[in-house]
Amino acid sequence: MASSHKHTNRLASEQSPYLLQHAHNPVDWYPWGQEAFAEARRRDAPIFLSIGYSTCHWCHVMEVESFEDEAVANLLNDWFVSIKVDREERPDVDKVYMSYVQALYGGGGWPLSVFLSPDLKPLMGGTYFPPDDKYGRPGFKTILRKVKEAWDSKRDMLIKSGSYAIEQLSEAMSASSDSDKLPDGVPAEAIHLCSEQLSGSYDSKFGGFGSAPKFPRPVEVNLMLYHSKKLENMGKLDGADGSKKMVLFSLQCMAKGGIHDHIGGGFHRYSVDECWHVPHFEKMLYDQGQLANVYLDAFSITKDTFYSYISRDILDYLRRDMIGPEGEIFSAEDADSAETEGAARKKEGAFYIWTSKEVEDILGEHAALFEEHYYIKQPGNCDLSGMSDPHDEFKGKNVLIERKESSEIASKYGMSGETYQGILGECRRKLFEVRSRRPKPHLDDKVIVSWNGLAISAFARASKILEGEPEGTKFYFPVVGTEPKEYMRIAERAAFFIRNQLYNVETHRLHHSFRRSPSKAPGFLDDYAFLISGLLDLYEFGGGINWLIWAIELQETQDALFLDRDGGGYFNNTGEDSSVLLRVKEDHDGAEPSGNSISAINLIRLACMVAGSKAEHYKKNAEHLLAVFEKRLKDMAMAVPLMCCAADMLRVPSRKEVVVVGERTSKEFEHMLAAAHALYDPNRTVIHIDPNNKEEMEFWEVNNSNIALMAKNNYAVNKVVALVCQNFTCSPPVTDHASLEALLSKKPSSSFT
Repeated sequence: MASSHKHTNRLASEQSPYLLQHAHNPVDWYPWGQEAFAEARRRDAPIFLSIGYSTCHWCHVMEVESFEDEAVANLLNDWFVSIKVDREERPDVDKVYMSYVQALYGGGGWPLSVFLSPDLKPLMGGTYFPPDDKYGRPGFKTILRKVKEAWDSKRDMLIKSGSYAIEQLSEAMSASSDSDKLPDGVPAEAIHLCSEQLSGSYDSKFGGFGSAPKFPRPVEVNLMLYHSKKLENMGKLDGADGSKKMVLFSLQCMAKGGIHDHIGGGFHRYSVDECWHVPHFEKMLYDQGQLANVYLDAFSITKDTFYSYISRDILDYLRRDMIGPEGEIFSAEDADSAETEGAARKKEGAFYIWTSKEVEDILGEHAALFEEHYYIKQPGNCDLSGMSDPHDEFKGKNVLIERKESSEIASKYGMSGETYQGILGECRRKLFEVRSRRPKPHLDDKVIVSWNGLAISAFARASKILEGEPEGTKFYFPVVGTEPKEYMRIAERAAFFIRNQLYNVETHRLHHSFRRSPSKAPGFLDDYAFLISGLLDLYEFGGGINWLIWAIELQETQDALFLDRDGGGYFNNTGEDSSVLLRVKEDHDGAEPSGNSISAINLIRLACMVAGSKAEHYKKNAEHLLAVFEKRLKDMAMAVPLMCCAADMLRVPSRKEVVVVGERTSKEFEHMLAAAHALYDPNRTVIHIDPNNKEEMEFWEVNNSNIALMAKNNYAVNKVVALVCQNFTCSPPVTDHASLEALLSKKPSSSFT
């Protein structure tokens, strides 16, 4: 095959889809590694480092404009050693140079373009550069010349300032704490402040927090729902209701908007306008996992199937399009695709958008109803905001959005709601079939441990929470009406894949990612933290004790590799790779939560499952971790919403513990577990135990003998027993799931009387 390409560089033997996309550029690319560093030292030449990812729109643009251009390639090849990095494969490398660019220039993003000395110190950097000078801004070719001149004439000064920048960043980003716990008032203040700041940025017209471009950022929803539940428990019902309403309206607006793929399910990355209409069309696994979870939470709170339906829509999309043959879950789908088979250039959103004529030709008699429902118009519909389509790229095209109530259109057409929804579902199916014949966006089939952890959590939780849907609930395409227990099977298969392919049972260490074989990159903090979180959900929602045992094992490895035992908190990498110049303690809960926030919650959950010195150890590490970020919690709570939740969880006087005892194979055991999880309560731990299972009994006898004792004392043949414990007191045992749900729905003060 190589002979059909004019150029082939070293990236051709890499695994990353992003690196492979650049394997036939005229640029003489190297992957990150010793070969490239040695070449830079040998030639005494600066390094040009380009970081991106395979579904990044502006990365594609810069490739077409600059890296496929022979003249640009000649400059790069003559003057620099050029290195390509996939940020999803090497988040540790990305973190170093993104932090540098953000600190120096006030903004960052991808593609990230940074010039380095041969010993990897940053000299200067930026993001996307157009090829030529324009609008008073230098183009990429000009930048290359300027860097080359500076390297030749002011090298010492450049290297000195790069070294200084790294020193400053290292100091700023690896905070430590002499105190081993947060001062008493901080958690309550932080959660209140974060909720207040988010409420202040709430968009009451279109939902969401902040202005365009609008990102889903599920961690904000987590915080608002957590705070609402806290206020409700305190009897402050008005405040609780206010927070809840903001979240529910936001989730409705997102689900009705164009950021949601109505035809195929799942959510796009963000919307470019304030009304959630025109998205940036890439689809990322980390969004799907987190969003499925917040829609499940909304369903637990409201029992409104609107929310359970959307969580199914996301999970069914993943199940159909994003899962590999061994259960592994892929990373992302691109925003860009060819409009027609064989077209030379790809276009943003081409796969997802429609002309009114296409819709009318495909749907025939139902076209008018469908067009009204999804605001489809002949001139195109990207006209709801000046930001939706500023360059008329989507002229004559439509991005589906729901702007009217279904009941209103159904009655206009003289139909029942059910008939109307059935027609819409059939129409979506027809469009889906036509769309499936279009050139598909590129699939990034890398398997990333951390993102799989987020998805495992959602699938596992869905398996029990969706048992709460009323019998006879109807589903319409693209939702397929999956049996909830099937979602547990999917979660377990993904976890088995990681265990079998990305985990070393001797060293107890993870690899970060997989494509055809494990990547060279080791597991990072997020891989351990997000996977442990997913495994805890896998266990609590009905999976085997083996998942809890593995979570505990991984926590030990995480502590050994990343924990700052003196200063508290976790570093993002192991510090074993000398080419990675920074070890930082990340705290920002952004599009993905931070490894430290998730770790704090994991430690709190683990401390509630085991007893004795192990529980104390987990709790102490969580306390110290949060103390490290005291300043952030006080001054910038909105940047760390999940950490605010963690800080409050640690202060909850006593978590509610539900213990379910019985034969795991019985139907009632499943019903009892579903009842244990039916209501939203982030401060609840669920333990389930089958006294006939030797492995389970041995585990609890060693790790928490009280649980083993409860199992022995409450076991009855053909019966499932549940106990609810809090403040060192347990309720009388209940033997049916309706009684358990009633017991759990009592207000805190009157739980056990």
